[in-house]
Amino acid sequence: MKSNLWQENTPQNFWQCKTDFDEDLWWQAIQNAISILDLPAMPSDQASLAAFILGEERFGEGRWELSFPKKVYYQLKPLLPRPLIKVMRQIYGMQGDDSLSLDWPLEDRYPRFLWEVMRQMLMLTEKERVTLLDFWPASANYALVLTHDIETAKGQAFVRHVAELEADLGFRSSFNFVPERYKLDEGLIQELKEKGFEVGIHGLKHDGKLFFSRSEFDKRVKKINAYLSRYQAVGFRTPLTHRNPSWMQALEIEYDLSFFDTDPFEPMPGGTMSMHPFMLGNFIELPYTLPQDYTLVEVLDAKTPELWLEKVDVIEKYRGMVLLNSHPDYLIDKENWRVYENFLISMKEKGGYWHAVPKDVADWWRKRMLGKTEYQLSASLEEQELVLSPATAD
Repeated sequence: MKSNLWQENTPQNFWQCKTDFDEDLWWQAIQNAISILDLPAMPSDQASLAAFILGEERFGEGRWELSFPKKVYYQLKPLLPRPLIKVMRQIYGMQGDDSLSLDWPLEDRYPRFLWEVMRQMLMLTEKERVTLLDFWPASANYALVLTHDIETAKGQAFVRHVAELEADLGFRSSFNFVPERYKLDEGLIQELKEKGFEVGIHGLKHDGKLFFSRSEFDKRVKKINAYLSRYQAVGFRTPLTHRNPSWMQALEIEYDLSFFDTDPFEPMPGGTMSMHPFMLGNFIELPYTLPQDYTLVEVLDAKTPELWLEKVDVIEKYRGMVLLNSHPDYLIDKENWRVYENFLISMKEKGGYWHAVPKDVADWWRKRMLGKTEYQLSASLEEQELVLSPATAD
C-alpha cells in the first residue's frame, strides 16, 4: 500500500498542462500561493501538502477514530427517537463551527489555491497561455452527479418514484443499498440497471459499527466485497460517512463516495476542501460537495433548494463537481420531495454541465489524471472566462 494515499494529487497533476514545466517551478508557484490555505507550517513537498488537505491531516492524528461517547451513541441509536437524533445532528454542526476551521456551506480556499498556483506558473514562465486537458467532456463547465443512500426498507420501496422523477427530467443517478439491513429487492436492482441507473453498496448493516475496530472492519469488508461482486457494483459509500482511508484500501472498488469538501453536521468531523475528484490510493474519491438532503431540510429547515443552487454557481466557476447525496427514506416526505424536485428542475434549466453516473465520472477522472482524456482547452490570464477568473477576482 502506498505510504501516502494522496501523493498523486499534486497541482501539477491537477492542471494537466500539455507543456512539461520543471518541478522546481511548480514548487515555487505553490510557495507563492500557499498563504491562501492558512496552513500552520509550509509542507515539505507536494505529496505532504496533498495529505494535509485531502487527507485531512489538519484535524489531527485521531481524525479517523470514533470517540467513546459516539460508540455508545451508536449502540443506543436504534432505541433513540428521530427528533432526538435531529437535535444531536444540530449539535454536531454547532461544535464543528468552532473546531473544524473550515467554512460552511462554502469552503473555497483549496480551489482558490489551485487557481492561484496556475496563475503564478504563467507569471514565472512568462507565458501568455498554456494548453490544458479539459476538466470534463465536451468542455462542460462542471460535472453533475446524483447519488442516493437507501437506509431502510421503507426507503427502498420509494426508489422507483425517485428514479421516475429523474428519468422524466433526463437524469440518471446511483442508488446505494445496505445489504444486511433489509431484504434487497433483486427485481428493483435489475430494473435500475436496465434503465441506466447505477447500483452501489452502502456499508453492510448501517449500524455505525463498521469502523469500531480494525478486526471488525476486516470481518465485514469480506462480506462487502462479496456483495460488490454479486451486484457488479464498483462504488461504495460508508454509512454515516465514518471513514478510514487506509482500512478502505481493502475494498474492491473503483470509486468511493464517503468523503466531503466541508460538512460540520456529520458525526466524524473533517473535510477534504476539494470540489473535484481525487485519487485516494487504489480508487477515485468523489466527495459530495452539496449539503446532504437531511441536513438541508431537516436540520436547517430549508424550504427551497436555494442553498444548493448558490453553491452550484461557485463550483461551476472552478470547473468542479456538483455531487449530491440524498435519501429516498427522507424524500418520502412531501416537503423534502418538493425541494429535490425543484432542484432538479432548476439544474435542467441551468445546464452547462456534464451529467453522468459516478462510475463514469470516476473513469473520466482517472484517465484525466493519466493524461489520456480527449479534450483540451487553452487558458491564459487574458482569457479569464475559461479558467482563471476565480483566482484573479477580488
